[in-house]
Amino acid sequence: MIKKGLICGVSLSLLAGCTSFDRLLEEDGALVGSAHANKTAVPQMTDYDMDWNEFFNKAEDAGTEITSAEDEPEESANEEGQPEEPTDTDEPAEPAESVEPEAIPVVANPGAMNVMVNKFWSLPEGYRPGDLIKPNVPFSFGDENSDRSKLRAEAAESLEVMFQVAKGEGIELYARSGFRSYETQASIFKNEVATFGYEKAVLYVALPGTSEHQTGLAMDITAKSVGLELVEAFEGTAEGKWLSENAHHYGFILRYPKGKTNITGYAFEPWHFRYVGVEIAGEIYAKGITLEEYFGDVREF
Repeated sequence: MIKKGLICGVSLSLLAGCTSFDRLLEEDGALVGSAHANKTAVPQMTDYDMDWNEFFNKAEDAGTEITSAEDEPEESANEEGQPEEPTDTDEPAEPAESVEPEAIPVVANPGAMNVMVNKFWSLPEGYRPGDLIKPNVPFSFGDENSDRSKLRAEAAESLEVMFQVAKGEGIELYARSGFRSYETQASIFKNEVATFGYEKAVLYVALPGTSEHQTGLAMDITAKSVGLELVEAFEGTAEGKWLSENAHHYGFILRYPKGKTNITGYAFEPWHFRYVGVEIAGEIYAKGITLEEYFGDVREF
């Protein structure tokens, strides 16, 4: 009995010195998980071996959405070439409007003889005329049978007549550059930018898809008097003067005349002639206007 009494006494003492049973239940209740603003249900991603506890701990520590290294925006530069200051947002900064040029509208009549293609109107992607032929005229590069020696049939026939009449009047002309594909134009533009810089390149070379040469209706013309080159000095030669005064009789216009850069967007090119048909060419020549002015679609630069 004494032994049993001692055991009971010790047990009661121990219970008296411990937390009550109710208190234990309350503490156990605090261990039940509660919702957290930065946590979501664990995704079922059986293909990945991930420590989700570590994942959530990182999310709570950072206080932001977890992204992979591939999703993090790269350090960008502003227009002056200086690195941009870091921002507080975790979203990549939107590119400046000037970096991404607006899409150029596509013409609805790419096959028309009077189609207007310029810095505001583009040809359909991959456009290539189906009636390209090589006119029977002298070329600055000889008898090479390549794209640059071709024009659309109607324009090619008119070019032949113009060259023949010019020759009869003692004017010897040479064709230098006719049709160009989108890919060729892209290569030319890229090289021009690399050599002279973007601002100067766009004065002489069209962006891919906006070149008149891709229509198959434009031909660059030169002469031996300027070494068969395409230079502004061609304007003062007998050949250049004859063309500027007579090309309209054969359906061609001087496409980028002097003093009209603010309308055409291109510098003066006394060698670039574009076929539009005799009627339109005659009216443009008589009025001393550009193709943009003829169609009433002038957007000055």
